[in-house]
Parts: sequence; C-alpha cells; structure tokens
Amino acid sequence: MESLQNVLGFPILSLSIFLPTAGALLIWLFLKNDNAVRWAALIVSVATFIVTIPLATSFDSTTAHMQFEELHQWIPMFNIHYQLGVDGISMPFVILTSLLTIVCIVSAWKCIQSRVKEYMLAFLILETTLIGVFCALDAILFYFFWEAMLIPMFLIIGVWGGKDRVYATLKFFLYTLGGSVLMLIALIAMYFKTGGSFSILAYMDYPFDFQWQFWIFLAFLVAFAVKVPMWPVHTWLPDAHTEAPTAGSVILAGILLKMGAYGFLRFSLPMLPDASQYFVPLMVGLSLIAIVYISFVAMMQTDLKRLIAYSSIAHMGFVTLGTFMFTEIAMEGAIFGMISHGFVAAALFLCVGVLYDRMHTREISAYGGVASVMPVFAVVMMFFAMANVALPGASSFVAEIMVLLGTFNPSPEAMAYMPVSMKWVAIVAAVSVILSACYTLWMVKRVLMGDLEKEEVKGLSDMTMREFGFFAPLIILVVWLGLYPLPVLDILHVSAAHLVDQATSSKLADAALIAQGAAAHVTGH
Repeated sequence: MESLQNVLGFPILSLSIFLPTAGALLIWLFLKNDNAVRWAALIVSVATFIVTIPLATSFDSTTAHMQFEELHQWIPMFNIHYQLGVDGISMPFVILTSLLTIVCIVSAWKCIQSRVKEYMLAFLILETTLIGVFCALDAILFYFFWEAMLIPMFLIIGVWGGKDRVYATLKFFLYTLGGSVLMLIALIAMYFKTGGSFSILAYMDYPFDFQWQFWIFLAFLVAFAVKVPMWPVHTWLPDAHTEAPTAGSVILAGILLKMGAYGFLRFSLPMLPDASQYFVPLMVGLSLIAIVYISFVAMMQTDLKRLIAYSSIAHMGFVTLGTFMFTEIAMEGAIFGMISHGFVAAALFLCVGVLYDRMHTREISAYGGVASVMPVFAVVMMFFAMANVALPGASSFVAEIMVLLGTFNPSPEAMAYMPVSMKWVAIVAAVSVILSACYTLWMVKRVLMGDLEKEEVKGLSDMTMREFGFFAPLIILVVWLGLYPLPVLDILHVSAAHLVDQATSSKLADAALIAQGAAAHVTGH
C-alpha cells in the first residue's frame, strides 16, 4: 500500500506539525473577542486532527520502515536536515496528541476567563512541538522540538496555574532542562563519532563500541527518566500537576510523560543495544520502585491531583518494565500502555477539573457523597477509576497483561545481566496491581460514596453536555481498545518486532572489526 504522501507528494507530516502554529498566528493577528478565539482554536485543533487521520488510514502496517518521509536541507554547514517520518511506534502518538489537544481546548472553554487568547495560543504551539518530537528523524530537529515544548508548558503552568505555580514551573523547567543538556552533549558526541551526521536512522546503524554506548546511554537515561518521570527524578511531576490548570494536567499526563518513554524506544534501544542489555537490572529496579514504592506514596495523598499524578508515575513503571524485556509482547504492551494511559490519566484529571470548577478545592476530605448529587459524573469517574485499576474490558488491562506476560518470559538478552529470575520481578509487579486498586478505590470511596453531609457538596450540579462531550471520546476509546485492541496492535506489531531485533543484536562485533581495520591502517599491515 502506497502512503498518501507517495501518491500525492503531499507533506502531511509538515502540515500536521505546523498547522496549529499557523492557526495560532492567525488568531493572534486577527481575533480579539474571547469567544471567537475559543471557536477558532477549536476549529484549528479539529482540522489538525483531521489532517492526521490519513496517517492511520494510509499507513502500511506490513513494514517497519519510516513512512510519509520528508527530507530537506536545513543547516548544510553542520549537515543538519529537516527530516521527518513515522513508523508504527510514533504514528499513534501523533494522532493521540491531536485528539487530546481538542479535549484540552474544550475542557478550558468555561474555566479559563483571563488571557483566553494567550492560553489557546500556548496550547496550539505546544501541539506543534509535541507532534514534531514524534515525527523528527534528525537529532537536532528532535532536540529543537523537545526543548521548544518547555516554553508553552512553562507559560501554561506559570500563568494559569495555582498559588504555588511559580515554584512548580521553575522546578519543571530546571529538571527538564538539566536532563536535556546531557542529551545534547550525547548527540554532539555522536555527531563527531559518526563522521558528521545527525541522522537518527544513521545512528541506529552505526556500530558504537561498548564504552561509547555506556556513557551515551547514561546521558540519555537522565534526559528520558526526567520526562517519564522515573524515580528519583520524579518529584517535579506532582507539583506541576497540582498547580497546572486542568488542561495542562491532561497534556502532561497524556503526552509529555510519553516523550521520555518514546526516547528510550527511538534512541536507547536501537542505537545502544549492548548498553541497553547491560543496564537491564538498573531499569528493572527503577521500574519496580515506581510500581511499588510510588503506589504507597499515592495512598498517602490528600490532594486529588497529587494522587493521580503519583498513580501516573506508577503506571509508567509498567511501561519502562515492558520496554526492557526485549520481547515483542512486552514491547507492544509497553507502547499500548502509553496510549491507554494517555486516555485514562487524562480523563481522571478532567474528573478532578469538573469537581474543582464547582468546589475550588482538590482536597479529598472536602468531598463525600458526590454520587448523590452528580450521578452522571459519578458513573464517569467510576468508569475511569476502574480503567485505572486495569479492570478487564479496559484498555489498561490489555497493556498490563501483555507486559506481565513478557516479563514472565523475557528474552535471553534481558536476562544476561540480571542477578535474579525475571519471574520474581513479574510476580512483584503483578501483586502490586493490588496497590493501584487500593488507592484508586479509596479515592472513589472518599469522593463519591458515603453520606451527603457537607453543605457545599449538597449544592453541586451534575455534568453539563459540554463536559460530558469531552469525556465521551475517551470512554469510547478505552472500551474499544479494551475489547478489541487488534487494530492498534496490528499497527504496532512490525515496528515493535523490528525494535526488539535491534535491541537484542550486538554492535560489538562490528565495532571490533572497525577497530581492527583502523589499527591495521595505522600500522600498515
């Protein structure tokens, strides 16, 4: 099947990336009325989503090669190119980003009343940077979008956030920027090592020796771990979530956390397979800490947003665990888990936003008996709480069961440096699912159930049609992917299998041959 770009010569990825920014520019220049700004931002975001749909409908799931590719000279002096492309791993995140941006704009329709134009522009520009990250095939272009994302997110939290927004924003900015500096150093080192290339695809083919892989992996680890976030560099996330406006939390949980895990898939595993295998014990250990320890931390929270933020860290632990099992089922489960988490976590933060718009507090103790006065909302929140627990029938169940199956039976490469059987790791991870049920059901019990005692709660009104409207597509997707995940898994399968092949191969033999050839050239033998 030929892609749409191959048929029409149409730069669909460039349009997907820059349409939101073009729309933002027009809104900035020509619109002043807040309501007109809202409608224009919605139209631009819907148009972007429509533009991304052919990425799925014209996608060839039988190949692991990049599709819809675009290649142009950008900075010839340093061999930097404007190079774009997507495969079965990155393409779903482009569509996820465009969909959640619509949800973010609709959810902010009423609750954002100050600087509405700037707020909508920030989200449209943020959409450009996020889609750019998932499409970039040049390392500098990737880094450009990766860093540019900080600016609109910094403004969204810092201008429209809560009372401690300045502290949360600075913490988010410094953590992310600190990790990104190490990534930039690694990319520059790889540029010189490979003879002057910033091509991500070229890096995947280059035989880096183990010493290079070791240090580059560590640099990438810091950058990507901050974004996931992994313990112990996770502390920025609860603060950012707590202070961010509802839509900011939605995009943080739905997309930004996925960028770190995507970095491992796009850089660490295919470029540095030997180091990736060597660091499996470390990655497994950090993943288990996220799954177990962070779940206990979630149980101690009294703020709804902080509880869901810690829950996100715990669920991302399953993603990193599956990523480093080097089996197709675990890899597909990890990627599928990122997509599923994008829907479920986003919906839970939207639930908090619905309550906050009415009560202006996120303290769990301020609620109780909400189901008596908001029955429709209670059903919606209960549904996503059960999805968060990975109840069978929800998309999260498919993801976690695939990761656990892959962990019970990992590849030999994943076991090469492990001091214990991976079956014990799988048992600990499986038992820890109970912890997710504990803090999620505790939250539901305290908020939705019980006697209706507080006067403030008695006066609450149920969800409006607009509010139910931005939950509806998330409900449909969670159920659809939970009952029939095959269409998404088919898209992922070939690319995930190819990534597993890359991660389980060794570059050391090729590197040794290159080193021998260089030595022979120097000595003249």
